[in-house]
Amino acid sequence: MRATSVDTKGRNLPDGAATYKAESPAREAWRMFRRNLPALAGTAILAVIVLATFYGTFFYTGDPYEIVWAPHERPFTTPEFPLGTDYLGRDIVAGLLTGGGPTLAVGLAAASITMVIGISLGALAGYYGGWVDNLLMRITEFFQVLPALLFAMVLVSLFSPSLFTIAMAIGVVSWPQTARLTRAEFLKIKELEYVTAARAIGAKNGRIIWKVILPNAAPPLIVSATLTIGVAILFEAGLSFLGLGDPNVMSWGLMIGANREYILDAWWPVTFPGLAIFLTVFAVSLIGDGLNDAFNPKLRGR
Repeated sequence: MRATSVDTKGRNLPDGAATYKAESPAREAWRMFRRNLPALAGTAILAVIVLATFYGTFFYTGDPYEIVWAPHERPFTTPEFPLGTDYLGRDIVAGLLTGGGPTLAVGLAAASITMVIGISLGALAGYYGGWVDNLLMRITEFFQVLPALLFAMVLVSLFSPSLFTIAMAIGVVSWPQTARLTRAEFLKIKELEYVTAARAIGAKNGRIIWKVILPNAAPPLIVSATLTIGVAILFEAGLSFLGLGDPNVMSWGLMIGANREYILDAWWPVTFPGLAIFLTVFAVSLIGDGLNDAFNPKLRGR
């Protein structure tokens, strides 16, 4: 009786056919992500924004702090200033290109702080359980019920407003959701066979937490980190709108906050930085949804 080759899905293959080689999870996730058109569109939009932010000033040399024209020059009327000027006569294009870097930096830094705090506390709570879990979850619930924007305003007001303090404040108020997600993943994974095997061969708790469980809990955390960047950018814009941004560093939120009093007279100094924030957050959300679909085993199987 001749042996019949089968692939990884149990389907019979012709005699002599090579057995199908299963893809690694990362490669399969990347294949799913590439087939997600909205995710690819979000990646393209974000790439354009990042490139314009970091390299646009080499081609457009305007000074965002210099008064270069009459106040509230309308957009698309002066070739030298295609998006017009703000209430002081400063070039809006120069402000957008220069302010994008600090805005993206605050979003990335705040998301990093959020993930470090949330993953650390959630991992300890989910792995050890018992009184450690109860204590850390009570702390998490305390921070979760606090009004996030108000708490961030208090933290920024206690220190001199700067990009560092703004990123720290956003990170401190945004970590509870990440901690609860990490805890749930650890509670699910720590009872699996390969974790039990790691304990049986004498692996230390620290190694099991960070080397065994965390890599397998990474997919939903990666998605959460991506979406957290968008939330942090909105947070920074809100704080700057309320006058709690760093006045010495140009950002999109600072442009909106500085021109908000004149929005009825001139819409463009507020609209264009607001549109930049919207496109950035929209692109990050599309990427986050694409990563969620790519890392979801049910969708991969379908």
